[in-house]
Amino acid sequence: MESELTTDRNWMSSTSSSAAEQRHRDRGLMAIGLFKLGKAVFFFLLGFGAIHLLHKDLGDEVMRLAAALKFDPESKFVTLLLDKVDLIDAHRLKQISLATFAYSALALTEGIGLMLEKVWAEYLTLLLTVSFLPWEVFELGQHPNWFRLSLLLINLAVLAYLIWLLKRKKVQPRVHAF
Repeated sequence: MESELTTDRNWMSSTSSSAAEQRHRDRGLMAIGLFKLGKAVFFFLLGFGAIHLLHKDLGDEVMRLAAALKFDPESKFVTLLLDKVDLIDAHRLKQISLATFAYSALALTEGIGLMLEKVWAEYLTLLLTVSFLPWEVFELGQHPNWFRLSLLLINLAVLAYLIWLLKRKKVQPRVHAF
């Protein structure tokens, strides 16, 4: 009877410590991790789409898409898209798919690491976010629009949060449970 009581106490204490750990999860890291996982899925699908288009006439595919979306085939947008698509050959499409799969794997690594609250993932995300900022600012300067501005603001918010979190962790040393 006493061993059952001890077992119940051990189970209760392990359950309550597990629940306490879950309550103390950093919501900011969870949000950034989910964002990164969403990016991973998006870029994986983009890479898969590029492979799917490998041995097809891209001009025909653009025209089918324009018709499905009820775009005027004579519009400036469709004409511009057709001009750009003519520049893409099979080799370039393979390069695009490889790059998007690589970026997807990187975003997946970031996302999982952040969801698990790994410090290496925080530094990796910080490094990658900083490395893409100059490109984002350049693109915003060349072709300003709300989408690019939103991406830049999201990445600046992620950067600020990670810097704040890492500084806070440096000041507050970890307590190791034995």
